[in-house]
Amino acid sequence: MAEIKSIGIIGAGQMGHGIAHVAALAGYDVVLNDVAADRLEAAMATIRRNMVRQANRGLIEHDAIEPAVARIGHATDMAALAGVDLAIEAATENAEVKKAIFRDLCAVVSPQTLLATNTSSISITRLAASTDRPERFIGLHFMNPVPMMRLVEVIRGLATNEDTYQAAVGVVNRMEKTIANAEDFPAFIVNRILIPMINEAVYTLYEGVGTVESIDKAMRLGANHPMGPLELADFIDLDTILSIMQVLNEGLADTKYRPCPLLVKYVEAGWLGRKTSRGFYDYRGETPVPTR
Repeated sequence: MAEIKSIGIIGAGQMGHGIAHVAALAGYDVVLNDVAADRLEAAMATIRRNMVRQANRGLIEHDAIEPAVARIGHATDMAALAGVDLAIEAATENAEVKKAIFRDLCAVVSPQTLLATNTSSISITRLAASTDRPERFIGLHFMNPVPMMRLVEVIRGLATNEDTYQAAVGVVNRMEKTIANAEDFPAFIVNRILIPMINEAVYTLYEGVGTVESIDKAMRLGANHPMGPLELADFIDLDTILSIMQVLNEGLADTKYRPCPLLVKYVEAGWLGRKTSRGFYDYRGETPVPTR
């Protein structure tokens, strides 16, 4: 079984910098890669800020911060990942984008490098088939926000071998995360259940059964959810939710997975949630205000 000492992460967005954060705290040498230099700089600042927040809450030691940050290198050139033992793709939830990344990645990494994807819904087998090493390919679906959420779904593709699986399990355990093994079906476990629930909440809004405020209040107080489904949708990003619903709809061919037209409309408007300051809530003022 391959010993993992260094990890490359492609994509410096919310998921990518979160994975870099926990990998560095676990003692791995990390290379964070993104095509945008400003995104890398922002990611490094966020990692440090989040580590300080964890230390202030007593979740990590203050003296662990600087060594962990020092273990994270960053680069816009994918060639910087040439020496890593494991490369984790954490780009946008789009199969063609991910396949293109893996094609470029396979050209620069060692034949022994293990490949993983943080996809939340796309077939691991299909992504693996776009590489030169489907047997050394696996799904590692971290939850958002990565530093706080304990779960990682581990998904084997049809060709994933046992050594790759055991190496991935070792990495997840060293990061002090809990594993849920999932089969390679659309959206795996968490999003197979969660995202249709959010889509149904959007239908409830679309059909006028309740307002944004009443739907979220009902689920917080009536089902004891920490966040209402529409507030959670804004946190996840509405374009990501739509992509997952489309994967479920296409992959399972069941009308219950049809994306709500109102969700489609919000995405078309560019109201994608917190990241664009507007979604089911408007975040441009001091307090969020429902947009419907």
